[in-house]
Amino acid sequence: MYFHIILTDDCNLCCRYCRAKAFEEEEEADSDVPVEIDEHLKPDLSYDPELLYSFLRKDPDPTITFYGGEPLMRRDLVEKMVREAPARRFMMQTNAVLLDKLPADVVNRFTTILVSLDGRKELTDGNRGDGVFEKVMANVKKIRANGYTGELIARMTVTERTGIFDAVRYLADNPYHSFSSIHWQMDANFSGDFGHREFEKWVNDSYNPGIRALVAAWVDEMEKTGRVPRWYPFIDPMEDLLTGRQSLLRCGSGHANYAIMTDGHIAPCPIMIGMKQYYVGHIRDADPINLRKIPVGGECGTCTIRTFCGGRCLYSSIVKPWKREGRRLVCGTVENLHDALFAALPRVRALIRDGKISPADFAHEKFNGCEIIP
Repeated sequence: MYFHIILTDDCNLCCRYCRAKAFEEEEEADSDVPVEIDEHLKPDLSYDPELLYSFLRKDPDPTITFYGGEPLMRRDLVEKMVREAPARRFMMQTNAVLLDKLPADVVNRFTTILVSLDGRKELTDGNRGDGVFEKVMANVKKIRANGYTGELIARMTVTERTGIFDAVRYLADNPYHSFSSIHWQMDANFSGDFGHREFEKWVNDSYNPGIRALVAAWVDEMEKTGRVPRWYPFIDPMEDLLTGRQSLLRCGSGHANYAIMTDGHIAPCPIMIGMKQYYVGHIRDADPINLRKIPVGGECGTCTIRTFCGGRCLYSSIVKPWKREGRRLVCGTVENLHDALFAALPRVRALIRDGKISPADFAHEKFNGCEIIP
């Protein structure tokens, strides 16, 4: 199983699409499901790590993903757990500003590190703060120089400020040559701000056409080089399209990938902080390989591409932070992704048939912190 370990709620940045939204006026949500939040949940990890280790020992193949806030605000816990925890794999989602503070022998134990980066310097710094881009790039270059050979994923947050084609191609072709893979997630369905934004225009005029152009460029790259670029919103669904395999929620939340709160309670998703009616147990007595499944419900149940998408997001299916118009636009982006990948399927199959690429080229670590469906 995969477990996000919430180390702290603290963060050293105040990104435009994250903590800065706390200062905006939110619209009323459209959910008819009351959500009770545990107001007493500690901001930092408050249980004895030995309790976590005992829980993990019940799983023959556990993976830990460090998460926050910014997990490197608690570098002491990251170092301690990497050295002591009985986990098969270690992963981390980080803004990477403090990545140079972590000892090289600890960094090099990670199989995957997801680094928050939004594209070019101007876009990243505009979203995340002046100087962030250069600091992050210097830090990822440093860990490579210090022997890190694991997967390094550039994880973008995309908004109306993002030209998705340019941002992805820039990171894919960046002169640092540091990133193994790219993922992106839309700033959507996590705040009641639809009425303040030009989301519809951006989706229709920029994002959806950009995705179609990116899929074409992705397959072009396969034809030219015989290499399958590791762009997660494409590589994971395309692997399933090739095999005819159907998918549950692609991030794994609620069925293969759970989150451990700062007090040891287990939630089905790292975004569902303090949503205690959805907790599935506590690390002191839960069985990690037999945790209760939490399915995506609501409108997703009748969707024609449910087994392609998997439901996109468990959290947003529960709280419905946008009204129907916003949800329809978000679902439209998933339909656009599906149609673009499905249209590219014959080209990909031909490349496999001709021996230019192999089905094995689409293999990847599942549930590595990428939501997959943007």
